[in-house]
This record gives sequence, structure tokens and C-alpha cells, in this order.
Amino acid sequence: MNKKRFVWLPVIIAVAVCAGIYAGNFYTRISLSGRNFSSLAGQNKIDNLINIIDRHYVDSINPDEIIEKVMPKIMKELDPHSLYIKASDFEKVNEPLEGSFSGIGIQFNMAIDTVTVVSVIPGGPSEKVGLLAGDRIVTINDTTYVGKEVSMDDISSRLRGPKGTTVKVGIKRTTSKELLPFEITRGDIPLNSVDASFMIDEKTGYIKISRFGRTTYNEFMNALAQLRNSGASNYIIDLRENSGGYMDEAINMVNEFLPKDRLIVYTEGKASPRNEAISNGTGAFQTNPIVVLMDEWSGSASEIFAGAIQDNDRGTIVGVRSYGKGLVQQQIPFADGSAIRLTIARYYTPSGRSIQREYKLGESEEYELDYISRLEHGELLSQDSIKQNDSLRYETYNGRTVYGGGGITPDIFVPRDTTNITSYFLQIMNTGALYRFAFEYADKNRETLKQYNNCDSLLAYLQSQPLLEEFVSYAQSKGIKRRPVYIQISKQLILDGLYAYIVRNTLEENDFYQVLAKSDKTILKAQEILREGKSFPQAPVKSAEQEPATDK
Repeated sequence: MNKKRFVWLPVIIAVAVCAGIYAGNFYTRISLSGRNFSSLAGQNKIDNLINIIDRHYVDSINPDEIIEKVMPKIMKELDPHSLYIKASDFEKVNEPLEGSFSGIGIQFNMAIDTVTVVSVIPGGPSEKVGLLAGDRIVTINDTTYVGKEVSMDDISSRLRGPKGTTVKVGIKRTTSKELLPFEITRGDIPLNSVDASFMIDEKTGYIKISRFGRTTYNEFMNALAQLRNSGASNYIIDLRENSGGYMDEAINMVNEFLPKDRLIVYTEGKASPRNEAISNGTGAFQTNPIVVLMDEWSGSASEIFAGAIQDNDRGTIVGVRSYGKGLVQQQIPFADGSAIRLTIARYYTPSGRSIQREYKLGESEEYELDYISRLEHGELLSQDSIKQNDSLRYETYNGRTVYGGGGITPDIFVPRDTTNITSYFLQIMNTGALYRFAFEYADKNRETLKQYNNCDSLLAYLQSQPLLEEFVSYAQSKGIKRRPVYIQISKQLILDGLYAYIVRNTLEENDFYQVLAKSDKTILKAQEILREGKSFPQAPVKSAEQEPATDK
């Protein structure tokens, strides 16, 4: 009997285990079917994952928070310019391109521990209630901001707000012992993309464009018209440090300089058929000489503008090789107020070249280090260091050679001038000593400086003052050691900076750029090209061997 029991025992146990497994699976299927897992079969894997976690994870979680963290990571697996915009950041991210925001209409600075009004925007809400340059904002909505370590962003967010809302500020003014109360109704404040426009000599107008926003074309046309009325027949268009923006604005601007039926740019992508922009011949400046300034931060729409001018042999490009962004993004909104900017096409200059530099999907960090690589290879100092790919050779309208594959290479290279840069100069710039001195000097001498109501007269006054010695003593009081040899080498750089920033803190942005232009070697080179009548690129001279055969 014991032997029979020993033989059957394993069989009985095995049958019991199988029955248990079957029963477990049976009841599990019933349980899971009640949880609607089968309903997920038609969804994509990411939706499946989020839903499974939401329904069955051991602890309570917020699926929306997980999605907010996942979305940027998904976009990072694409090209370096596709990105996710959180709903909370949407307005701030788009603001520079939209052309306006709601606020009180001042430019301000943090002078040591006090918010000081640098300038009041004409016609803005602050001017209407009587705020003045030099006023100190002591309180905002009854909260004191003197002696506190507050960021500029924090101050800005408290002064900005929806149009029609009010903000109360307490103002300390030199002419009053009492704190002056002001209640300001916020309004639309223009964000200009044309930073400056002025006559740089008797025949030449200069226009500085910081971005291609929704209002840029109109601003640009107003600037061109005013300069023409002032006698301009030549134009310098400064796109340095302009990272781009709306492509349509750049296209409309280029159209003003091209004859009819010239290709400006075309775009093409997997789901985007070729789309061409062609000049319509209505431009008001088709024959005026122009020079376009570029640097390593000029990208996207700036490169569309410069590429169209270069490939059509319409003007001369001066500076250093541009950024190299040839991708087109479309902004796609979501119901919660967030959005993605998705690359949908590449753009090509009239000669057919893509100026997008190389990248690998999901490796944006290496892509962003390209600037460091350019520095290390000396590209900003020597034209010979620019390496071109012969397989990406193209021809302009008149047959000049241009290259694709990484930015717009200028027709005339102007290197960064590092001759007078010393360790002392770098120290005063990196610590902000020069900017702080310029602000405090303008603030302390405001009554004297406001007697000079234009750039030239104020500059002449400043040049008669012992500014260099005053600044060096100021810098020394801030812990920057006096170094006579290096100060002498960098003397002009220091003075040029002091003049420009004191003028900016006293007059307008336009005046600031006028001062900078007087010593800017890239601008000086552009003026030389225009004076010599060399702004229109010439077709290459063909040798006898290249000439086509003709019948005799």
C-alpha cells in the first residue's frame, strides 16, 4: 500500500498544480476583461503604457505629469530644432515673434538693490501716467523691492500682465522726498524687431534687424522709406545675431530687392511637396546697392534672406559663416495650450543648396557644440580654416561658386578682431563692471547728460571727460586689480564700450548702435564696399579654354 501511495502521489500533485494554474488563468482572464485591457489593443504603445500605468500601477500617479516629462524626451529623439512647448511657456516662447506683449512700457535695470527705470517707451502706459527715466521702483503692489535679491525675470513677471489690468508702483524720485504712488493700466507694448535704422554716411542707410517676427516686414519697409527720404541710396542690412523667425517675413523683404521671376527660396519634405517663393517684380529697391552682414549666430530666416541675395548676385555678404539652420518648423498646438514645433521640410536657396549643417537624430548636444568646434579650428579668425565640401558645390545666377552643407559663407570675410583684447578687458566684461559703471554714471549725471539730445553731441561731451580713469578706479573698488599695460592695450575697446552704454542709458537704442557702428570693422568694411561701387558681385571671368566654341 505504501509503495502504491508513493507511486501515485507525484501524479496527484501534478494534477492539482495544473488545475490551480488553469483556475488562476481562468479567473485572471475574467478579472482583466473587466478592466478593459482588450480595449487598448487598437491604441499605440505609448497610449497603452500610460493607460495601463494609470489603471493598475500600485500607487496613485498623475498621468499628465508623466506625459509632460515624456514629451520633451520624444522630441529630443528627432532633429535639434524640433521641440515641445509646455502650456505654461507657450506665450513666453512665442512672444518675441508676435511683435507685442502686455505690460507697463518701460526698460529697467537693477542698480545694486533697486529697480531703476532706464527709459520709458513713448506712448506707452507708463509715459501716460508720468513715469520718468531715472525713477526708482521701490514697491510693486505694496510689496517692497529695495534691498532684496530679486531677479530681473521676477520683476518683469510682476510688471507684465493681461491688457487692461492694473499694477501699483511706488516711485522714488530725486525731486521728491516722499514716495510717489502710480497706478498703471497695462497695455500692448510693441516688441520691435528693427533695433536701429540711421544714416551712417551721406548716402548709406543702416538697418539692424534682431529677429523675423510678425511685424518685421512692416518695420523694415518703414525704416527703408525713412532712410530714402533722408537721402539714402545704399543700404547696409545687419543680420548679425539674428537667429531667424517667420520665413514669410524674410521672403517679403527679399522681394523688395529682386527683379521679377527670381527664385527666392523653396521648401520640400516627405509630406511637404516642393513649394517655391518667386519675386513678383514689385520691389521698390530693385537697383539700390546693398550689403548684408552675417555672423555665426545668423540663422534660419536670416540665412534665407542672405542666401537669396547671394545666389541671385544681388548684393554682397560680409562677415563670417552663418549658423547653418536649413530646417522648417511648423507649430502644432494641443488642446491644453501646449504645442510642438515639428520640422516638416528643408529649405533650399535659389541655387539648390541646403545650408543645414550635419546632425544625428537624438544627438542635439553634439550639434550645439559646433560653435566651440569653430572656435577651436580658428574659423572666426581665418577664412582659410573654413572647410568646404566639393560635392556640395553650386552656382549663383551669374555662375559664381557657392557651397551648401553648413551655413552661408560670406563673399567677403571679416574676422573677429582680438588684437586689443586682454585678460583685464575680459575680466571687466565678464564681471559686468563696465555695464554697471555705465549705468551708474548715466544715472548719477542724468541732469547734465540730458542737455545733449542727440548721439553726436552726447558722444562729443563724453569724449571730453576722464572716463577711463574714473572707470579704472571704479573697477578697482570692485576688486578688479589695476593693470596699466593691459589697460593701455585695451584702452579704446573700454572707451568704446563706455560711450555706447552710457548713450544707451541716456538716449535711445538707435543712438547706442550709432556709437557702436563708428568702430565696428564689419560695418566699416561694408561702407568701403559701397563707396567703391563693389556691392554687386561680378560673374567669374572664364578662361579661353572655358569659352564655348563658335561657328566661324
